[in-house]
Amino acid sequence: MTTPVKNERLPYRAEVRAGRLRAGRWSVRFDPRTVLVCLALILVTACLVVLSVGTGTYELSPAEVLRTFAGNGPPGAEFIVLDLRLPRALTAVLVGFGTGMAGAVFQSLTRNPLGSPDIIGFGNGASAGALVAIIFLNAGAPQTAFGAVLGGFATAAAVYLLAWRRGVHGYRLVLVGIGMSAVLGAATSFLYVRADIGKAAQAASWMIGSLNDRGWSEVRTAGLGLLVCVPVVLVYARRLTLLEMGDDTAGALGVPPERSRLILLCAGTGLTAMAVAAAGPIPFLAMAAPQLARRVTRAAGPNVLPAACMGALLVPAADLLTQRVTGSALMPVGVVTGVAGGLFLAWLLLRERRAHHL
Repeated sequence: MTTPVKNERLPYRAEVRAGRLRAGRWSVRFDPRTVLVCLALILVTACLVVLSVGTGTYELSPAEVLRTFAGNGPPGAEFIVLDLRLPRALTAVLVGFGTGMAGAVFQSLTRNPLGSPDIIGFGNGASAGALVAIIFLNAGAPQTAFGAVLGGFATAAAVYLLAWRRGVHGYRLVLVGIGMSAVLGAATSFLYVRADIGKAAQAASWMIGSLNDRGWSEVRTAGLGLLVCVPVVLVYARRLTLLEMGDDTAGALGVPPERSRLILLCAGTGLTAMAVAAAGPIPFLAMAAPQLARRVTRAAGPNVLPAACMGALLVPAADLLTQRVTGSALMPVGVVTGVAGGLFLAWLLLRERRAHHL
């Protein structure tokens, strides 16, 4: 004789329903459209990486690239793909991912679509620190990364302290950051004047934002920044949503505003600095990626992961475009992002004006 068993819910069974993932006592909410958008962006980015790796004087089809990854590609393809082209493509993806996420963090903290690190001076600070290492110390990749991190955090500290007045508000952070960006631009010009012609030319090419001659050391630099800073941003992403409602509301809901803002500023600065150290300052990427991601997902909040995935798509796309249009891999990717970003900024300002926000 069998005994009827009650239909009790197992304590550790995972369930997915109506935008919620539940496993035992843990529950995570998610937006299905946002998840689909992120998966689509990752898939398109992977396709762009394969196309980019196959583009060049020694042309390879996507099938040949995939066979080379598997270890049975055409003769001589392994060196070209794995040693020359793959590090460039991976650097583009990692730099775009970190810059897009940093842009989402800063725009959310300032509550302003123009509050990206390249506009409010954080990227310029990282660039100035890296330039000091390149011009005066003849630094390699590790020293350049250290200089970028040091310059980025010094700038972040200066902007934060100057914008402090019973707390840090978004509009003051943007205004002080724009002023700091101008000061750092003058400092960068001074560095060019003090450098010899060879170093000045190298620094000028690097300052545009370039993926030329990028190797596995730059991949490690960008990857280290993501490994350290991305978990911090993801853990504090929910606090970003509450901070967008205002400090009083966030405090009432149990979120310490200034401490959370300071931690997120440090994480965003770290992402920006490591991206700058790996590929130089790529203009307008941090501003455009979060805005495009928000329009695609149609979701409220900071959208840090969609912005990161969008950034990881935009940089390889711009790099592939430069190679296909010019027939050369020597043109800096920052030229394309600068032109496209300038047009996007003009459209964004026009849209804000028509909405009577300016």
